[in-house]
Parts: sequence; structure tokens; C-alpha cells
Amino acid sequence: MNTRTRQDAIVRNLRRNGTSTVAELGRDVGASRRTVLRDIAALRDEGYVIHSEPGRGGGLYLDPQSVQTTPRLSVAEVFALLISVASMRAAGNLPFSGLADAGLAKIEKALPSDKVRDLRRFLDCLYVGTLSPEVDISNMGTMDPALLPAFEPAFLNRLYLRFRYRDANGVETMRYVEPQAMLILPPLWYLVAWDPSRQDFRYFRMDRISEPEHVEGANFHRRHVPFDDNVRPIQQTHS
Repeated sequence: MNTRTRQDAIVRNLRRNGTSTVAELGRDVGASRRTVLRDIAALRDEGYVIHSEPGRGGGLYLDPQSVQTTPRLSVAEVFALLISVASMRAAGNLPFSGLADAGLAKIEKALPSDKVRDLRRFLDCLYVGTLSPEVDISNMGTMDPALLPAFEPAFLNRLYLRFRYRDANGVETMRYVEPQAMLILPPLWYLVAWDPSRQDFRYFRMDRISEPEHVEGANFHRRHVPFDDNVRPIQQTHS
């Protein structure tokens, strides 16, 4: 159980049971006393009001009016929100765009400075445009939810990506590439990457990518991608 999942489980336990001891919480989440105490301290820092009563019959309890005041969104989660808004805007289908932008701005403002830097670096890799009406989308599939978690470290740290790719004829191959950009041409999304084996850029439809993983070790340099004139950086639409 990772830290976030464990802390969420602690909050649910306190809300559900009213009062719990550190030992009970530890058994519930499968963690040591020290880890639970560290999690309690972190939850308090995030705004949860957790009281402790010493002695027999005492324990920890959560103020019923307590709420989290510090967002616990990862860069990938905020990025997913931003690119979803950008995709709808590019498609000309974004109602209440002012409210959406205001909400995203508040989320970004609440992020730690290092996360904001990562987010902006991530956004530098995102482009939007218009899909040619000649492109066949009748066989469009769903995107693997593992894509963004794999893309985040690959883009931020310039790590190679390895994934399984299914082409238009259904033939599957393993690809090893340098991820350079993400391109949204609603309703299709593409990973734009430099393919070392072909010494050229390749556009991979993201609904055809599976089993993505970033490759630790060797890094690569960012390359200039020669996009068409109708493609623009998301930063221009988000600013």
C-alpha cells in the first residue's frame, strides 16, 4: 500500500469508526506504529483536524467538520485535467470555460513550487490542433490509463519509453523511442517520438499503445518537432 492509499485508508477508518488507536490503524492499513504516527502528522499538515485522547478508552478521532485543505494531486493528475480541458477547447466544445480555467488556476496555485515547475515542463510538451477529416476514426479505441503515469517521468527526465504498439492492420510490435511531444487532434491523441531505429519522428496513436514503461538509465536530448502550421502549444491556449 503506497503512502497516499494508506493515508486515505486512515481517514476513512477514522470517519467510519469515530475513534481508533494507533495500533488499530496500523492493523487496518498494514503499517508500523511509527509509520501511522508519521501519516497522522502528514494528514494534520494537510488540514485534517485529528485529536488524540490519552489513557484507557482514548485514541485518535477526526473532527467531523475536518476537511483537507492542501491538494494531494500529482503532476500527472493535474496534467490530465489540463489536457482534458485543452482537448475540449480545441474541439470547440468547452462550456463554462471561464470557470474551468479559474478552477485549474486555483489547483495550480496550491501546488508546491517543485510540482508547478514539473507541470509547466510537462505542458511544454503538449500541442493541440485539428484532425484532418480524411482520417478514419471508426476503429478508435480507448487509451490505457497507465499512459500518463508512464509518460510523466519519461517526459520530465528525458527517459526512453518502451511499449507495445498495434498498427492500423492490427500488427503488434515492441517500440523503443524518445518521447518528444503529445499531440491532441480531437478526438485522437498521439505520442510524437523520435524512433532511433528509423532515425525519424513517428506519430503513435495513443489508443493503440499498451504496456507503456519508462526506461531508467540513458537520457536523450529534446528535439524540435516540425509540426504543421495548424498545431500550436497548449501553453498558448492555457495562458
